[in-house]
Amino acid sequence: MLWSGWGDPAKATPLPEPVAGLLRDLLGVRPADGAPVALEDVRPCSSRLDEAALAALGEAVGAAHVRTDDEARVRHTRGKSTPDLLRIRAGETSDAPDAVVLPGTHDEVLEVLRICTGRRIAVVPFGGGTSVVGGLAPQGISAFVALDLRRLDALVSVDEVSRTAVLQPGLRAPEAEALLRERGYTLGHFPQSFEWATIGGFAAARSSGQASAGYGRFDEMVVGLTVATPEGTLDLGRAPRSAAGPDLRQLVLGSEGAFGVITSVTVKIHPVPASAAYEGWRFASFDRGAAALRRLAQDGPRPVVLRLSDEAETMIGLADPGAIGGGLPDAAGCLAVVGYEGTPDEIAARRAATRAVLSEAGGEPLGDGPGEKWEHGRFNAPYLRDSLLDVGAFVETLETATFWSGVPALYEAVKAALTTTLADAGTPPLVMCHISHVYPTGASLYFTVVSASGVAGPGQGGETQGEGDALAHWEKAKHAANDAIIAAGGTISHHHGVGTDHRDWYAREIGPLAMDVLRTVKHRLDPAGILNPGILVPPAGQE
Repeated sequence: MLWSGWGDPAKATPLPEPVAGLLRDLLGVRPADGAPVALEDVRPCSSRLDEAALAALGEAVGAAHVRTDDEARVRHTRGKSTPDLLRIRAGETSDAPDAVVLPGTHDEVLEVLRICTGRRIAVVPFGGGTSVVGGLAPQGISAFVALDLRRLDALVSVDEVSRTAVLQPGLRAPEAEALLRERGYTLGHFPQSFEWATIGGFAAARSSGQASAGYGRFDEMVVGLTVATPEGTLDLGRAPRSAAGPDLRQLVLGSEGAFGVITSVTVKIHPVPASAAYEGWRFASFDRGAAALRRLAQDGPRPVVLRLSDEAETMIGLADPGAIGGGLPDAAGCLAVVGYEGTPDEIAARRAATRAVLSEAGGEPLGDGPGEKWEHGRFNAPYLRDSLLDVGAFVETLETATFWSGVPALYEAVKAALTTTLADAGTPPLVMCHISHVYPTGASLYFTVVSASGVAGPGQGGETQGEGDALAHWEKAKHAANDAIIAAGGTISHHHGVGTDHRDWYAREIGPLAMDVLRTVKHRLDPAGILNPGILVPPAGQE
């Protein structure tokens, strides 16, 4: 993983000059002065852990698996949100862990938690490091370790009769998929973070993949969990469903490391489909396209992939990051991408039935080209963000979900909040949106925001403001969008999670009594409060 950006550095490509020119003309984007600092020049502050603490951790996991070198600490600093990247590109490492600890077994995780509880050292579980909501930056602590789970990376077992598999949390998604495919199975979970995210992270953040219309969200795939806590082990999931009290699996899913460390996940698996096909459709408006997706979600047939870009995202061509700026021919209307899996005969039958619904709903078929381009570039958008940052653009995303009846109002409210707040700050944005996860009762909305990183201000001689101004502008815009989401009846997150960025709005969403329930659970499992402090659950009186 690129330490100051996303993914494999070999896959990064500069933004084409015509696109950079468009950003200059449309948004006033200008390259920032200077280049990001080099990794070897980044110096986190001295570790706050004493030799006795490091020795105890070394005895628990092996001395070679406790790292305090600068590079390891920098690579485990925060996540991959745009504010995270801007700070790390500037060499700002105030949130660097004091050590990186790499356990190799469930029992080693328990021992690390015991040691850290006794010494009041905070522990932040670390998988792929792909959080975009402040999920890896604990608050109110004096020292912390990043608990890197990469050594817990096995496919433990496959139950071909029940079609389940037991996976360890540090297994990255591509490796998990490859191991399952060797046996003829797939998990069917392909989020945009697929290349780097881990199984444990998917569970801890309630991830949702691009094929969720067919396979469901990750939390719907999980049937069992093993969790290490400072108070002992939780083994959850004796059967697919149970009426024996509340389902405690749901308490762990989405808990973001605040209640315990997930050390194994039992998931549903599916036979690898014989083939897949993708196609594009055009709708006259976002409302018309959303109505068509709703018909498929409620009445069927439901494709495996079902997504819809609004007019702005369609015009820019964000559904195909490799050809950004291209858009649809004539760039009119809204692009929908539909994906199918199965045998050729099954796909043909599903296509025919789906096309009948989409045509009746006002859709215009565009052939396989747009769908195949989306499928080819489906994991490229984070690389595009790095290229945009390189030319001086600020680009960030946020997402939400609501019931179908509330989608239009939520869409307009969030778009208006982002546009107004950033325009008032002197950085008018381009706000784009798509629907990529649908249910019979509702859908998600995923917004992408692009603006200039800073603007000239009075008394500054026409010079561009720095990254601090971009971060301040975005913080105000993000707060306004969060307020709009809550006011419009949406959830503060559909699949990115809570972290610290959404924590206060999550408390408003569920209310003080429910937050007290979560705080009580945390106190029982983590009485010293060492697990991801400040993440998900705010301290009493701060919600």
